[in-house]
Amino acid sequence: MDDIAASDLKTILHSKRANLYYLQHCRILVNGGRVEYVTDEGNRSKYWNIPIANTTSLLLGTGTSITQAAMRELAKAGVLVGFCGGGGTPLFSANEVDVEIAWFNPQSEYRPTEYLQHWVRFWFDDGKRLEAARAFQLARLGRIRLSWLNSRTLKDAGFLVDTGALERALEAAQAAIQSAQDNTFLLTEEARLSKQLFALAARAVSYGDFVRAKRGSGTDPANRFLDHGNYLAYGLAASATWVLGLPHGLAVLHGKTRRGGLVFDVADLVKDATILPQAFVSAVRGDEEQEFRQACIENLTRSESLDFMIDTLKAVALDLGAQGA
Repeated sequence: MDDIAASDLKTILHSKRANLYYLQHCRILVNGGRVEYVTDEGNRSKYWNIPIANTTSLLLGTGTSITQAAMRELAKAGVLVGFCGGGGTPLFSANEVDVEIAWFNPQSEYRPTEYLQHWVRFWFDDGKRLEAARAFQLARLGRIRLSWLNSRTLKDAGFLVDTGALERALEAAQAAIQSAQDNTFLLTEEARLSKQLFALAARAVSYGDFVRAKRGSGTDPANRFLDHGNYLAYGLAASATWVLGLPHGLAVLHGKTRRGGLVFDVADLVKDATILPQAFVSAVRGDEEQEFRQACIENLTRSESLDFMIDTLKAVALDLGAQGA
C-alpha cells in the first residue's frame, strides 16, 4: 500500500471531520511518520496517535510541548492549533491575537478567495454589516430551537425545558433582532436572551440559583463548564473561517476593532444551542472536566455544528456580497 502524504490529508473536508482535541501534560511529536502525543506513566512513555486527517482543531493546555516537525504536519493537514491554560481556558497564542481568543492558522498562499471577495463587498457598508449581524443572530435562534426542543440526547439526560417559555423568549428575541437599528442594540439583545436561557436551563435540570460569572471567576461547575465549552466552539469557529479564507478581524457584530471578532460571531451560532445545555446537564450530573469535554465534542459532531457554521458564513457572504456588488 502506498504511503499517503500529509499534504493530501487536507482534501478531507473540515465539515466532515469528527475530532476536536484538548491535550495537557504531554508532548506532541512525529513518530514513524505519524503525529502522536506522549504521556509519561512511571518509567514508561505511552504514545497515542492523533488522527490529523480527521481533526479540525487542537487545543494545547498546561504542561504541553510540540515539535517543529509536528507543527509542520498539522499545518499540511489543515489543523488549527491553539495554546490555552488548564481546563481549556483562557486561550492564548501569538497569532491572530485577541484578548480572549487566538489561533495558529495553517499558512498557505492557496487559501480560497471567493468568499473573502464577497465578504469585503458588503463589509465596509454599515447597513449591510448590520444585515449580516441580524442574519447570524436569527440563525442562532433557529439553532437553539432545534437543539433544545428536538435533541434526544438532552432529553435522555434529563434536560426538560419549559417549551412555552422558550418559544416566547425566542419569538421576542426574533422581533427585537429584526427591528434592531444598530449593533449595540443587537449585542444588548444577545446578552438579554442569554440571561433568559441561563435561567431556563437551570430550571430544566433543577440546578438552583445561577448567576453567570465573568470568565475565570465562577466557582460553581456550570460556570466552569460554560467557560470550557465555549472555547471548543471557538475552535470550530476558527476552523470555519479559515476554511473559507475569511480573516478573523472582519466581524459583523463583535466589533470591527477586535481581531478575533468574527470567531465570536460564528461561535455564537452554536454556543447557546449546544454548549449551554450540556454545561448544566454535566454540572448536575457531577461530571469531571474530561467527561464534559467529551460530551460537548460528541454533541458538536452529532449536530454537524461545523457544517452549520460554514453554511451560514457562505450564505451570508453570497447573499450580501451579491447585493454589494
